[in-house]
Amino acid sequence: MIGVALLSIATGLVTTATGPTGGGLFGGLIPRAVRQATSYTGTIVGFLLLVAAVGLRRGLRAAWYASAILLPVTAIHGLLQSTPYSLPLVVFSLLTLPALFLVRTRFQQPVELSAAQVATAAAVVGAQLYGTIGAYALRTNFSDLNTWFDAFYFTLITASTVGYGDIHPTTTVARAFGMTVIVFGAGSFAAALGVLFAPILENSFASALGKSTNTNINLMEDHLLVLGYGHLLTESILDELDGGTEYVVVAEDSDLVEDLREAKKTVIHGDPSDEDVLQRVGIDRAKSVLVATEDDAADSLAVLTARQLNPDIRIVASATERENVRKLRRAGADIVVSPALIGRMLVQAALGGEHVEELAAQLAGEPSNRTLDDF
Repeated sequence: MIGVALLSIATGLVTTATGPTGGGLFGGLIPRAVRQATSYTGTIVGFLLLVAAVGLRRGLRAAWYASAILLPVTAIHGLLQSTPYSLPLVVFSLLTLPALFLVRTRFQQPVELSAAQVATAAAVVGAQLYGTIGAYALRTNFSDLNTWFDAFYFTLITASTVGYGDIHPTTTVARAFGMTVIVFGAGSFAAALGVLFAPILENSFASALGKSTNTNINLMEDHLLVLGYGHLLTESILDELDGGTEYVVVAEDSDLVEDLREAKKTVIHGDPSDEDVLQRVGIDRAKSVLVATEDDAADSLAVLTARQLNPDIRIVASATERENVRKLRRAGADIVVSPALIGRMLVQAALGGEHVEELAAQLAGEPSNRTLDDF
C-alpha cells in the first residue's frame, strides 16, 4: 500500500514537472487539460493513500474502506495521466486491490479520536466556515472577491498566513474582519499541527527514555503481552525478549513500572486482568500472551480475560503450585509450565528416573530430542 502511495505521488510530481507528454496509454485521446489536472490530484490521492496505509498498520476498519476506494481512484488517475510512466501505477493499483480484499478481516479496529482531536477538527472547520461565510457576506468590501470559492480561497490563505494579496480588504470593516480570520484561522491551524505532531514527538521521547505511550503501542502488531510481573521468572523472560521481539509488560506495582521504564522496558501500569487495559495494549493484534507471576489466582483471571478478548491467541502460563496447572488450562492457557515440575524432575534425576536427561535437554531447547508429550 505504501509503495502504491509513493508511486502515485512520484507519478503525479513527474507529470506536473514535465507536463503531459505524447504517447503513454492512450496517446492523444485524453485532453491535455485533463491529463494536467490529474497530475495534481494524483499527488493528493497518493498522500491520502499514505494516511490510509498508516491506518491499516493500526488495523483500522475505516482505513481499509478508504484504501478500497482510493486504489481504483489511483488506477483511474494513472489511466487519465496517460504517460509512459503511469502504467506501473495502474498495474500495481489493480494488483493491490484483490490483496486488500483477501485480508479484510484483519482490519476491525474502530477509529477512536481523542477529545483534543475532535475539538481541533471542529475548530479548523469552524474557522473556515466563519471566514468563508463572513468574507462572502462582506464581498463588496474586498477587491476581486465575487464568489464562494473566492471567499474560501481568501480564508484559507489568510488563516495559513500566506496572504498573496490578490484579494485584499478595501474598508475598515473588512480589515477588522480579516484580523479575526487571522487570529481564529491561524490559531486553529497551529492547534491542528500540535495535535498532529505531538504523538510523533511523544513516541520519539518514549523510545529515547524507555517509556511507553499509547502511540507506539498502537503501532505494534504480532507482539507479545507479558501480563503481570513475577520476580522469579519475568526478569529472565524480559532479558530473552530484548533480542528484538516486540513486547508489552502489564504490571500493577507503580514503583516496579517506573523501574522497568528506567531500564527501557515497554511497560504499562494497570491490572493484567482488566479488559480495558488489555485492549489498550492490543490484545486483538498480539501474537501471544505470557503469564508468569507468583500468584496463580491472579494469573488464572488474567488468562481467562485474555482468552475471552481473543479466542485465537496463544497463551502460555506458569503455575507456582503444581495442583493449579489444570486450573490454568481450564482458564484458557494453551501451555502451562510449573516450577514444581522441574523440582520433580530433579528428584527423578537423582533417583535415576527414565527419560529425565532427555526431558532436561528438551527444556533447554534441543529440538532433536523428544517432545514433552512423549513423557
